[in-house]
Amino acid sequence: MSEHDHDQINGATMPLLKHLEELRKVIIISLIAIGVASIAAFYFVNQILAIIMKPLTQQGLKPVVLTMTEGIFTKFQIALIAGIVLASPVLLWQIWRFIVPALYPHERRYVIRLVPISIFLFAGGVVFAYYTVFPLAVFVLLKLAGEFNPMLTIGKYLSFTLSFLIPFGLIFEFPLVIYFLTKIGVITPQWLIKNRKYSIVATFVIAAILTPGPDPLSQSIMAAPMLILYEAGIIVAKLVYRKKEASALELAEET
Repeated sequence: MSEHDHDQINGATMPLLKHLEELRKVIIISLIAIGVASIAAFYFVNQILAIIMKPLTQQGLKPVVLTMTEGIFTKFQIALIAGIVLASPVLLWQIWRFIVPALYPHERRYVIRLVPISIFLFAGGVVFAYYTVFPLAVFVLLKLAGEFNPMLTIGKYLSFTLSFLIPFGLIFEFPLVIYFLTKIGVITPQWLIKNRKYSIVATFVIAAILTPGPDPLSQSIMAAPMLILYEAGIIVAKLVYRKKEASALELAEET
């Protein structure tokens, strides 16, 4: 092997090792941040648990545990989830520091603009579902099973709560997805309007997949906001499309 080839290999290896070292730092700092935040959150786990159980306690119900470890394990789960939420600024900063050298200036602008909006929409979806749709779903599902004596374990209830609220956070990202796809020219408002009838079918299929229960009621409860968000996506697409057309017209007049 010539000295030139040896230098080329060393040049390719060093950046790779540097990236791996940076990734190692990101992972270590992120894990430390989650650990510290989770420990802090554990001191407030009873208050968090009270908020989570509010839709049940309003019905005069209290979850039970079936094993010796289920209660404390559930509290650990809640503390970990809360810790991830609390540590999210640190996590996002570490991810940003890691990926920003590989981004072009216009890509950085997109990330800076879209990431905060996506976080806001996700949090908004979760909060919206918790205060509106989720209590209604719990109330109706318990009433429909009125002939049975409900004995809900805290682990199962937490799992149901997460599997209900997180999809709402995700579907609230839909207008942002529409914005991005319209911006890059993948879809148009006309395409969205033309395929509205297909979107209704797809919405109920997605709702059936995302809802934790097989009952059509909870699927309909989740599908309704999705249909509203689809209409909101059409409005967003129209605004983006008009702005693109105006920019193209200005560019054509300048040339």
